[in-house]
Amino acid sequence: MSVLSVLTAAIAPGVALLAYFYLKDRYDTEPIHHVIKMFLFGVLLVFPVMVLQRALVHGLGDDPFVFSFIISAGLEEFLKWFLVYTIIYQHATFDEPYDGIVYAVAVSLGFATLENVFYAFLNSSSISSLLYRALLPVSGHAMFGVIMGYHLGRAKFTPERTKRHLLYSLAFPIFWHGLFDYILLTTKSYWVWFMIPLMVFLWMRSLWKVNRANSTSPLRVIHKEDQVKI
Repeated sequence: MSVLSVLTAAIAPGVALLAYFYLKDRYDTEPIHHVIKMFLFGVLLVFPVMVLQRALVHGLGDDPFVFSFIISAGLEEFLKWFLVYTIIYQHATFDEPYDGIVYAVAVSLGFATLENVFYAFLNSSSISSLLYRALLPVSGHAMFGVIMGYHLGRAKFTPERTKRHLLYSLAFPIFWHGLFDYILLTTKSYWVWFMIPLMVFLWMRSLWKVNRANSTSPLRVIHKEDQVKI
């Protein structure tokens, strides 16, 4: 495979998934430059994560549970959450619940895309191995982003439950990401029997969250009024 072919195959899944969730916004699509900015922040996040994870492995060891839930999922999801919360959560463009999903997915897929590029070149990957990564790690990061963004949206637009959903927006992605990694680390020969049901569940749950976030948008009333006027 040529360098360009490998690079394209490594980048394409993340970009395609981001486009899919971006276009799922029914009422007011986000400014594309903000989405690209968050995607690029996710790309840059890979470098400090690599350094911190190496240090944590030296300090905490490589026990599968500790690695999965703390060193991998805990660190990665916390830093993604921190980026979305500090940069975009209070921004004026975050004006409906679904926006949380768009921005959290953008950060998550930026992170997953550079990871995928590194994997492709460092492991001399074939198309089949990149397809496997598109269906599992890249897709998984997108699902964790949907979960995070859904609860950030709920936190912002249901003030009486803000603290609860802020906690959920961090805790749930860490749990599902940790479980994802733990299965891959501990079930070497029969992981597919656990991973396929997990991914089906995460996709179904994520699509429900997408529809739920859109259905609670305060902009849907304005959209309906505009349709009636037309």
